[in-house]
Amino acid sequence: MHENQGRQINRYRVAVIAASDKGARGERQDESGPAIAAFMTARGYAVTHTVLLPDDEVLLQDEMRRLADAGLTDLILTTGGTGFSPRDRTPEATLAIADRTAPGIAEAMRMHSFQFTKRAMLSRAVSVLRKQTLIINLPGSPQAVREHLDFIADELPHALAILRGDAEECGRH
Repeated sequence: MHENQGRQINRYRVAVIAASDKGARGERQDESGPAIAAFMTARGYAVTHTVLLPDDEVLLQDEMRRLADAGLTDLILTTGGTGFSPRDRTPEATLAIADRTAPGIAEAMRMHSFQFTKRAMLSRAVSVLRKQTLIINLPGSPQAVREHLDFIADELPHALAILRGDAEECGRH
């Protein structure tokens, strides 16, 4: 990152994928995808792609794979599809296209969520790596999205720098 008129500007690109059957059918307005985009834009990320898809495992896999494999984004943030409903398949789609897992991120988000609700234990969200892209599943609630992102935001630039080969170690000096 570098400074520009006192504001941190981030060089990382973000794609937002919202998974919602009702949203994709136009029966409900997606609020979580825009909440993610607003949060990340306010922190200097370039939100380069947003899409609203139905809760369809193959469509989710195809979109994540396309974005990561073409090098179109550094970070994919998904919202929705992480619960217990039979149609909630975002974690399965994410794991299916993963090169490696990054479980600490999802574990930390769940741990943080316990201060707000015991239902944090019902989250099936995962975080993974595919090529040089970090993929993180977020909940479907705009409020929960902001709480999760606020908790992990400070560590994301370092994670992305390591993934891209711009930083070599996680140890603090």
